[in-house]
Amino acid sequence: MLDAAVATFARRGYRAASMDEIAELAGVSKPLVYLYLNSKEELFTACIRREAAALTEAVMAGVEPGAAPDRQLWCGLRAFFTHTTERPDGWTVLYQQARTQGEPFADEVAKMRAEIAEFVRELIAAAAREADCAGELAEREVTALAQALVGAAESLAGWGCGQPGQSGKDTAATLMNFAWAGLDNLMNGRRWEPPRP
Repeated sequence: MLDAAVATFARRGYRAASMDEIAELAGVSKPLVYLYLNSKEELFTACIRREAAALTEAVMAGVEPGAAPDRQLWCGLRAFFTHTTERPDGWTVLYQQARTQGEPFADEVAKMRAEIAEFVRELIAAAAREADCAGELAEREVTALAQALVGAAESLAGWGCGQPGQSGKDTAATLMNFAWAGLDNLMNGRRWEPPRP
């Protein structure tokens, strides 16, 4: 039933999707849908929670604990983009539908995003410690870098899902090349500085 709901919400949007459509696609009666979930709002929330949990689990499972920082980032990005490429309806529900429908749906996505951003922040902080530059990279800067990386990944996933033939691995490599060059420079004490006026 949730598979049918995710597909319908992704294709039609939350407002336009009907419980009749979802029941028909799931091959069950509309009363059965209401028996399990009392309303369209509850069904949409259940879809968001399932897709958010699956995405978070995929990213965390993809990272190799103890690997070099660039390897950890690469594995996390590859897991993220492979998941979004393989489950474009789930990504559409999370990124395009839930975030734009207001409360309580946007809150559900914000929780997932915060969990992933914290995970990325921990990876960047560990890389800074390993490179002996943790003092140079203040906690606030590490947090900002994690937010920037998560935002870039979200945007690129939205683009990648709409590109025929674009694999999750290719999309991950694009972001890795963009992000790691900057992170590697930071870890090695090479900062970009704005020109003086």
